[in-house]
Order: sequence, then C-alpha cells, then structure tokens
Amino acid sequence: MSKAPEKTDPAKASGSQTLQRGLDLLDQVIDGPVKLADLSDRMGLTRSTTHRLANALVERGFLTFLPREGYQLGPKLLQLGFLAQAQADVVQIARPHLEALAAASEDVVHLGRLDGDQALYLDKIPGRRRVEISSRIGDRHPLTSTGLGKALLLDDLEANWHRLFDADQAAGTHPIAYETWLERMRGYTAAGRSFDLEENEDQIRCVAAPIRDASGAIIAAISLSSAAQYMADDRMQTLSTDVRDTAHRISADLGWTPGVKPPRRPVRR
Repeated sequence: MSKAPEKTDPAKASGSQTLQRGLDLLDQVIDGPVKLADLSDRMGLTRSTTHRLANALVERGFLTFLPREGYQLGPKLLQLGFLAQAQADVVQIARPHLEALAAASEDVVHLGRLDGDQALYLDKIPGRRRVEISSRIGDRHPLTSTGLGKALLLDDLEANWHRLFDADQAAGTHPIAYETWLERMRGYTAAGRSFDLEENEDQIRCVAAPIRDASGAIIAAISLSSAAQYMADDRMQTLSTDVRDTAHRISADLGWTPGVKPPRRPVRR
C-alpha cells in the first residue's frame, strides 16, 4: 500500500516564511538606515507588509527606527554579537578546517595567535610525510622569522615591523638585511599571505595566512609547513591559495565578511 503524502502545516510554513523574510530584511539594512519605501522595494513586498515586519523587529530590538532616516540594525544584534564572540573558541572552530588542509596537502598545519611580541602555537595537525618539525602546542616563536608570525603582522605599521625585526635579530634569529625582509613583507601584505623560507628552522619552509574576526582584525593565523624538498617555489605559490582559502573559511565562521576594512594597529613599544 502506498503511503499517503504528509500534509504541510500551513501555520508552520507561514512562520518559516516570516522568519526568512525577517532575516532578509536585516540583510538589507547592514549598510545603514533605509527608509520604508526603499526597504519595501528591496524586499519586493508591499509597504504595509514591510512596515509590519520591520516594526516586529523593532519591538524585539533587532532594528531601530530613526525619524526621517529609516530603519537600521538595533541593539539586540550588538548584544548577540558580543555573546557570540565570547563563545567563539578559535581552536575548536579552526580544527576541522586545519584537519582538512593537512589531509589534502599531507603536510603539517599550525594555528597560532599573537602573544606579546611572539607567536603562540595553539594547535598542530601532523602531516603524512616523514618530516620532523620541532614545533609543539604552547611553544612561542619569533614573529619576524616564522611564516605564522609574519601573517599575524600583515596589518601592522612598518614602524612596528622594524622594532620587532631589530629585537628578533638581536635575539639571534636568522640573519637577513632589513631591506630584503621589508620588501618581502610588503609583498606578503599585498598577497594576503606570508612565507617562511627556512628562516626559523633549517630545511623547513611554510606558507601562512591570517585569520580575522567580525571586525576584520587579525586574531590568529595558520601555517602549512614541510621539508624544503617538498616546498619548491612553485608549490608554495599553489599552496598559497589553499592556505588563504582555509584561513578565510575559519574567519567566516568567526563572523568575518570579505571587504571589511581591518582596524589599523598602533605602534607597540
């Protein structure tokens, strides 16, 4: 006997459509106040329907109405944003993305963040190649000689780069002329990723990229590392896309949207 098709609950379907419209409406006011007439046109709804929907969101704090200007995002979203940020665990959020990158590349993948004037390693996914990399979770490494550290610095002012470079050189990091290092960093900034060209550990190269939060600020970075024999220049260029894309996916999970202009970091002394 054939099974009779399930009936759709009209009330449930209507509620789902209303929720979807409410979310779509929030998307329409992201860039600032929008007047009712414009909002109605953007939504493809009548003014009365748009007004009813917008007022319901105002009552719950998701929208605010400004006389003569229109509707804009409300304080409830700000509250939810702070709560979501507080609950976000970058290690937990990044882990599946790191595992996927390590599996696809067969190389070691790291996650780290800024800790004072050093890079703190938060997670490490081993690769399948027989390559010994001395890094461990909890280790701190110089910012200016590691790919991950350089990725954390991509938004910094050059004055801060110079200060950190001088301090790391004095501490005994890989010797290199500042002009050469600076030229590379400018290229890394333009490319949105950085390299470690055997500067932190002999015969080890890596590709790294920054992770951003909802404000666009760099809050962490990832790196993919392997023996130099597996990291020829052309492969590092190819891996740049994979590493950047992985960092972007993690950033998106943290609320980042492409195109958000990051805040400029002040010079740290």
